[in-house]
Amino acid sequence: MSWIPDSIDPDNVVVMRGADNGGQNPDEWWKRLYLPAVFVGLGVTLRNMIKNLLNPKGLPTIRYPEERRDYGHRFRGRHYLKKRPSGEPRCVACMMCATACPADCIYIVGAEHPDPEIEKYPVRFDIDGLRCIMCGYCVDACPEDAIAMTKEYEWAGYNREDFIWDKEYLLNWRDEKEVEDGYQPFEGEIDKERMSRGNL
Repeated sequence: MSWIPDSIDPDNVVVMRGADNGGQNPDEWWKRLYLPAVFVGLGVTLRNMIKNLLNPKGLPTIRYPEERRDYGHRFRGRHYLKKRPSGEPRCVACMMCATACPADCIYIVGAEHPDPEIEKYPVRFDIDGLRCIMCGYCVDACPEDAIAMTKEYEWAGYNREDFIWDKEYLLNWRDEKEVEDGYQPFEGEIDKERMSRGNL
């Protein structure tokens, strides 16, 4: 059984080869060199470069680090642990944040707290900053409102250990650097400044 329909006569079929010009105008051979398209692209680049040089304020970029972009109040930056008025972490080592973390970057070791009114406290609380995806699930999951995020997005290091944030670092790094609060699930309901500084 042939795949050619009965209405087509194979003797009338014309086969086009690569050497044929396909019915194009032979004067347009220069279009196949792609040079016109290259020059058009260079012209667009040159036109935009001159426009940007003459009007630098119209650029969508900023002159970082002299200029800083203002992020929204729900920006998810570097984490910190909130303190009780006594200076201890508000965390009760319930493991809710570590359980909710999709990147599995939070490691907690809990122990019995000496104060009988506080069930547990974290002996160890580490966040791997290189694995963290800044999703904020840990902040949402915390029943004690013990972890929050800031607008801090500038951090760099020379080795991996610089990005393993332990309990002491998470509790105290904001004392050395003034940073705005970022994402917190209870914002608007209570005073954020009192909440973030452990005075609530």
